Amino acid sequence: MTPLTRGLLLVAAASLFIGLSGAPLFDLDEGAFTAATLEMFARDDFLMTYLMGEPRTDKPILIYWLQAASVALFGWQEWALRLPSALAALAWMAMAYAFARRLYDENTAVAAAVLTATTLGVALVSHAATADALLNAALAGALFAQYFALREENRRFALMAWALMGLGFLTKGPVALILPLGTAFLYCASRREWAQFFRYGLDWRGIGLFVVIALPWYAAVTATHGTVFIEGFFLKHNVARYAGAMEGHGGGPLYYLPVLLILALPFTGLIFGLMRDLRGLWRDDFGCYAAILFLWVLALFSFSATKLPHYLLYGCSLLWIVLARRLVMQPVSRGLWLAPLLLAGFWLFFPDIVSSQMARLQPRYQVQLSDLYDIFDHTYRAVWLAVLGLALFGLAWRAQHLALLGIAVLLLGALTTHGVAHVGQLLQGSVREAGRIAATLDAPLVMQGLDMPSFSVYAGRVVHKRDPVAGDVVVTRSDWLAQMPAHEVLYRNKGIVLVRVRP
Repeated sequence: MTPLTRGLLLVAAASLFIGLSGAPLFDLDEGAFTAATLEMFARDDFLMTYLMGEPRTDKPILIYWLQAASVALFGWQEWALRLPSALAALAWMAMAYAFARRLYDENTAVAAAVLTATTLGVALVSHAATADALLNAALAGALFAQYFALREENRRFALMAWALMGLGFLTKGPVALILPLGTAFLYCASRREWAQFFRYGLDWRGIGLFVVIALPWYAAVTATHGTVFIEGFFLKHNVARYAGAMEGHGGGPLYYLPVLLILALPFTGLIFGLMRDLRGLWRDDFGCYAAILFLWVLALFSFSATKLPHYLLYGCSLLWIVLARRLVMQPVSRGLWLAPLLLAGFWLFFPDIVSSQMARLQPRYQVQLSDLYDIFDHTYRAVWLAVLGLALFGLAWRAQHLALLGIAVLLLGALTTHGVAHVGQLLQGSVREAGRIAATLDAPLVMQGLDMPSFSVYAGRVVHKRDPVAGDVVVTRSDWLAQMPAHEVLYRNKGIVLVRVRP
């Protein structure tokens, strides 16, 4: 490995941690995960998760345990709550490097690691205090190990795959089993190697290891809290979510095709090149394995009534390796630079794009965006103008794949520090300020007309959803004030209001 490639790897790894404290916690997802972690401490119950006093059965326990461990060590900081996701993404990056190095060579391994870390989909989940980075890391590791287990009939890799499926099952449930084992079945079927699949899929040692890792918590939470989690998680958040669109997250049969092009930024040009060579992909053994995973995920979630963009990321961990191989083996054309240039240009003019649509928004959203140009200031413009300039310089150096990877690392750093962080301040800054004020007040906290559980994290204690009574401190929207009993306003900013109900 040359000093240049070693430096690129180190900077890419470091970029996963840059910007973890830049943005307030985003509602609803980050707020719900972190508020549930807060309530584990408040209730002194680290077996079952609650949100605003009610059982939260959306996800199994592992991400909450990791967030709890992080804040126990480092305190209730945004970066500490997001740290488990960044570490999971780092593990994902390291596994991509190790897999590609064993399968191909050093150059491909470096490209695979950097590409994995810097694609837009990975960049977003690695900086979010949710379960997605952890699940994707477990899935990627299981799929990498499973490939060598099937290809080489290597028991060590088989056990590694089962162990990682167990961790995935403890993170997000059945998807951690369905995707790898479904891929293994279809891959072996395409090669007519049925015996090989059954040796792997029915290996009692692997199944036993999976059971030891994944099932004790499910048994313990059921024994302690009854069937409330089993019914809520498996029936509502798996069966019902697949059968019906939940929380308005629906979409048509082609929903995931544009999603792929966005998730793959700034390497979208490689996707188009891959589409032109599907026969070559299918003829390659690993390419076939990667294609089967992607098509399996695409089919499974295209038929799901509930659709979310990050679902497709489950099928991309192998695809990133394929793209990295193509990047190393083929000349870097001018077309591959179009996506990085468009991404930098989009963020450079992002405030202007939002401003142009302001008149179409509801009044309460216009209020929320009222300080758009104060947040997206001249420093923001200068950063993205510099990134765009460097991308144009890289275009002139197009023969070097390392230049494209370097721009991807730069884009990741700018995205988290001068993209997502500014969007977070724009949308969530007033909720954070209200929560920090509430943390200084000795009164019961109530939320009305809002679904922003991150307020609870900043307030440092459980917030309830109920009708307010005298003495309560209530966080609400300004257009709900007319429905409130007599009160005094403690804080008001961008439609978020904190009031104390008078006796």
